[in-house]
Amino acid sequence: MTQVIALAAAEHRRSAGEAFFGGQAERISRLCHLMAERFARRGRLIAFGAGPVARSDARHVAVEFVHPVIVGKRALPALALSSDGGPLAAQVSLLAEAEDVAMAFGEGHETVTALQAARLRGCLTLSCSRVGAEWELAPAEEDPFVAQELVETLYHMLWELVHVFFEHRGLLRGRRERIVHDAGASSFLYPFLGQREEDLEPVLADVRSSVLAKSAEVSELRAQTLRDGEHELREAARAMRSRLEMGGRVLAIGNGGSATDAMDAVADLRTPPTWLPARAAIDLTEDPAVLTAIANDVGEESIFSRQVIAHGREDDVLLAFSTSGGSRNILAALGEARGRGLMTVAFVGYDGGRIAAEGLADHVVITRSEHIPRIQEAQASAWHVLRRLLETPL
Repeated sequence: MTQVIALAAAEHRRSAGEAFFGGQAERISRLCHLMAERFARRGRLIAFGAGPVARSDARHVAVEFVHPVIVGKRALPALALSSDGGPLAAQVSLLAEAEDVAMAFGEGHETVTALQAARLRGCLTLSCSRVGAEWELAPAEEDPFVAQELVETLYHMLWELVHVFFEHRGLLRGRRERIVHDAGASSFLYPFLGQREEDLEPVLADVRSSVLAKSAEVSELRAQTLRDGEHELREAARAMRSRLEMGGRVLAIGNGGSATDAMDAVADLRTPPTWLPARAAIDLTEDPAVLTAIANDVGEESIFSRQVIAHGREDDVLLAFSTSGGSRNILAALGEARGRGLMTVAFVGYDGGRIAAEGLADHVVITRSEHIPRIQEAQASAWHVLRRLLETPL
């Protein structure tokens, strides 16, 4: 990989983001308002997808709504459904309720029929592909990696901006409960929250502006991550390819939204786009029985290191995603992996945290931001570039 490749990847993503969010900002703002109304009437977000990549997106959006990472955001009810639980349409028919929001990822007959079931249940339906939702927000992007990055930014925006309307309770028609919400430490992000509650259009205009600002922000962050991480990405790809060609596997880890990034990385390796070969990979975040057993009997800090002990072999690669660079269970796993001869790669945010400061991974790619959604979005781009480089002899 040369600097030219890094810049080309960043420019591709910048232009794709401008086209998508520039064209959809108005619709995104109105959709956020409709979603807020549903939540105010005690509705939930029901996210679903068929296939490994769609499954990771459904789980990612659900964890963001249920476990907000910005101080002052309220937890909102969300469920993620996948084909693991049986036919999606049957699950939606059983669980979806009239005030819910149904969000579909991926394509295919199973997704279409699940959306139809959601509409029959009275849900507001939205999708990131052309599958028959009332609100279709599908990127016109041929590269599936870039398209998924746009979708991740989209659902992060929906999660962030739906909260704006909770500050204007008079705009939430038919609400069943009084929404009590203090913007707290996040209030500086939305200086327009003091506007009159009954005046919808100015709030929508500010949300539209916020969509465009967030798109520009992540474009710059992707460019920084790819530019500054060019050497690490190139060297990591070379070393990973050598390990995999010797029969090694990739073991992927992360917490929360980063767990779904690990899940997506494994999907990109095991079931990649048709022009890339499949690679052996194991998602160490996947099995709740294993995770809860270790957390309960040994401790949360050991949930990944114990699995490294069980699965790790000298030719393997441990791939870690962490926004902070300091999660104890990630640090423990990296230490265990290094002691057992595994190669280690870490994608981290902020200033790199302990992972970067103490050199706890062989290759560290840093996204220099303190905004967790933007960190994850830029890390997705860096990972996708690495995935391509893995198949590009350098």
